[in-house]
Amino acid sequence: MAKYSDIKGFTVQTVSSDPAASVAATGSWASGGSRPAGVQAGTGFGAGSTAGLAATGNLYPPNSITVDVQTYDGSSWTEVANVNTGRKYLAASGGSPQTAGIIFGGGLNPGPGTRYTNAELWNGSAWTETGDLNTARDNIRGAGSASTAALAFGGSPQPTYAESWNGSAWTEVADLNSGRGNGAGFGTSTNAVAAGDTSSSGITELWDGSSWTEVSDMNTGRDYSFGFGVYTDGIVCGGAPNPKAQTEAWNGSSWTEVADLANARWAGNYQNGSSGADGLISGGLPSATTATEEWTTTATPTTLQKITQGQLYFNSTTNTFKETLLDLAGGSWASGPAINNARFQVAGAGATRNASYIVGGTDGTIRAYHEQFDGSSWTEAADLGTAKYGVATLGTPSSALTAGGYDGAYEDDVELWNGSAWTAGTAINTTRGYAAASGTTTAGIIAGGYGPAPDKANTEIYNGSSWTETGDLNDARRQAGQASNGSTTATIVSGGTDIVNVVEQFDGTSWTETTDMNTARDAQWGFGNSNSQIVCGGNVSGPARTAKTELWNGSSWTEVGDLANASLANCCAGAGTTSSGIVAAQYTGSPSTLSEHWTASLGNKTITAS
Repeated sequence: MAKYSDIKGFTVQTVSSDPAASVAATGSWASGGSRPAGVQAGTGFGAGSTAGLAATGNLYPPNSITVDVQTYDGSSWTEVANVNTGRKYLAASGGSPQTAGIIFGGGLNPGPGTRYTNAELWNGSAWTETGDLNTARDNIRGAGSASTAALAFGGSPQPTYAESWNGSAWTEVADLNSGRGNGAGFGTSTNAVAAGDTSSSGITELWDGSSWTEVSDMNTGRDYSFGFGVYTDGIVCGGAPNPKAQTEAWNGSSWTEVADLANARWAGNYQNGSSGADGLISGGLPSATTATEEWTTTATPTTLQKITQGQLYFNSTTNTFKETLLDLAGGSWASGPAINNARFQVAGAGATRNASYIVGGTDGTIRAYHEQFDGSSWTEAADLGTAKYGVATLGTPSSALTAGGYDGAYEDDVELWNGSAWTAGTAINTTRGYAAASGTTTAGIIAGGYGPAPDKANTEIYNGSSWTETGDLNDARRQAGQASNGSTTATIVSGGTDIVNVVEQFDGTSWTETTDMNTARDAQWGFGNSNSQIVCGGNVSGPARTAKTELWNGSSWTEVGDLANASLANCCAGAGTTSSGIVAAQYTGSPSTLSEHWTASLGNKTITAS
């Protein structure tokens, strides 16, 4: 007898809007009323997208300081009383209401010019000079929710200094951990966020009223950016170098990329909303834009429906059935924290991005460096026993293995990592460097490589104590992309010397050629497994480096979002999965500390008949 559920099916929830990861993820930018003139490096405050104020800055053209002030009502700007002292690169109590705020610091042309301690109070109709900062500075950032409670921090020439305003005087408080200017700031005088700096990093610190604490970096490092919101719910957008459109939402513990600005810009005016749900930015460079953009969200903390992988639902607004899946093809790269030691030809691995490591490399001198990544920063760990580059490596930050490599000559030695020290292991059978590797320290595999000539096809399997030769690659090669989380019975290698797009899969005994990559390359990164792999960067012809990234779904390759830096690895230095991966020590023409993070988020996909 048929079951009732078989006849009637199952219940599918009906919703009026797609589920989202956060309130901020439902946000978007919309064009607002244009400013009367293009102004850069001013400041502002206000309650959000319908009640903002923009004060002073650099009028461009003709590149002169303006004393003008305008208020915004949600559609247009109106001139109000001028400030007493015109200046640029100043800050404000950004969360103050439109009718009562404070501006402070700043400077003049040309170059550093004159730096100010001046502070001015706004009462809704006029500006009044009030107690000066203790330290004159420009490129300053600030926070605050009232004209009687503000925080000033960073700037030139004292980038770590912070001062608190109580309505009558400024008091020096605990310094920032990392000196900065031109970053973004938001929050209150007792709970503030400082993000980004003059070195275009993503470094972030939280102020709790008594001290600063470093927390998770932004995904995209930047300076001259905009910020608004509160301690647990904020937005940073725009910035330099190169005008940026990226927007990131802060939830109190981490950053998430959300909708981009329509107009990439830097060094504009910024206003503050009561949270990251409502904000306003205006002006900025390049091209002395007069554009205003308003940020709003469609959900609130009480109306948000949380996105969950695998959920099925019917969207009554769009009249479509949808499913929530990992959107691997929609993934993207963002700048990651710098490694500690600039170099290239490092090797790396890790089952996840936030538990990965890199070893060896060269900066002109062969290095034994070993660094581990925990999701927020790189930490130096005990060095390899022998300095080398071009090694094969597999495993995790607590249990790793390196094989072969070059230390002035190609080697067959193996080193084992137990979480605290490297010790000698059983040598591989074939001396080589630049081999691809997959698996764990008890079930690992290496394939291909070089040294001495010619390129190698040899494949070896490790059982935790010894190496056994198995079926060779069909095409001898070195510097191929690896599936760092593959296994001894299922792995994949892609591309390699001499700039080929050939791909081979291993089934435990032999290699079989499968679908070619779209872009032939060598010296690329690879991470993932035999069914889902990312290959990115590499050398495509002569000295030319590429930023192209490809996704393997088990049967075919699809081009996805490019790296920010056209770069190569020389070794296989990727780690993680196709939803969350990392590459580090990117070679862009010289040894570097650069790293990038690959992230694919959940996406709501329309179900179509096929």
